[in-house]
Amino acid sequence: MTSAKEIEVRPIAKRDADALIKRVHYSGKVVRNSTLSLGVFLRGQLEGAMQFGPSLQKSNIVGLVRETGWNGFLELNRLAFTDILPRNSESRALGIALRMIRKHYPHIEWIVSFADACQCGDGTIYRAAGFILTAIKVNKDLHIAEDGSVVHKMSQITGKDRLKHFAATGGRWRGTGKTLEGYTLRYIYFLNPAARSRLVGEELPFSAIQSKGAAMYRGVRGKQAMAGYHPVQRRSSTDPHAPATEERTDDETRKASVADASEIASRESRPAPAARRAAARAAS
Repeated sequence: MTSAKEIEVRPIAKRDADALIKRVHYSGKVVRNSTLSLGVFLRGQLEGAMQFGPSLQKSNIVGLVRETGWNGFLELNRLAFTDILPRNSESRALGIALRMIRKHYPHIEWIVSFADACQCGDGTIYRAAGFILTAIKVNKDLHIAEDGSVVHKMSQITGKDRLKHFAATGGRWRGTGKTLEGYTLRYIYFLNPAARSRLVGEELPFSAIQSKGAAMYRGVRGKQAMAGYHPVQRRSSTDPHAPATEERTDDETRKASVADASEIASRESRPAPAARRAAARAAS
């Protein structure tokens, strides 16, 4: 049986990462300003990609952690894996990537990433990998365009048609089109543990995801979609959404997320075989 220990992670060309992401990521889109692309290989074949780079709204994000240099953090822009990779591949590959960044780019103190709980999931992979939750916000950035595609407001504001966009909005810094219903969750991983004390604002308990109604798993909203809130009997049940019999504390939830990584890590970012857009993400 294939094991996640067989995967290899190494740098690849952006064009190769882009091609895989367009093929298997639920959005089908790439982030143009990604600067670091890491490929995930199984027996010599590229089966996954992780892309890091500056945030689109960097001036807003850099202030999340006090005294962070302008180039002192990165955003995990995209994480996409094929269903050929074995279980635990996502968590193992992400762990390797974080260690590589810490070793080769010591000036990078932390990594930020966003979970799309409008279309995909609320961040199971991030919680299992040791990220902390720092924000849950009602989506105001993703919009449904006239052709039915989902677009981020920044692609409208900074894109080639930005002058036309500002003319249509009266010069306002906002997106156009119907706002996509759902939430955006922000996660941070501290490569430099000392930087955690400089976090602006409070860390949120994972239970806040459910209490705010932001839970989503593989595009499904609701309490049972809450990744990390598997029922107590989940470990011995063949039903991944068996009814809960009691609530867990945040610490129990965090431990369960890690303990169940063999299952949840195999699903969050991997596309469903029959429907790529129903698949779950990886960073994005």
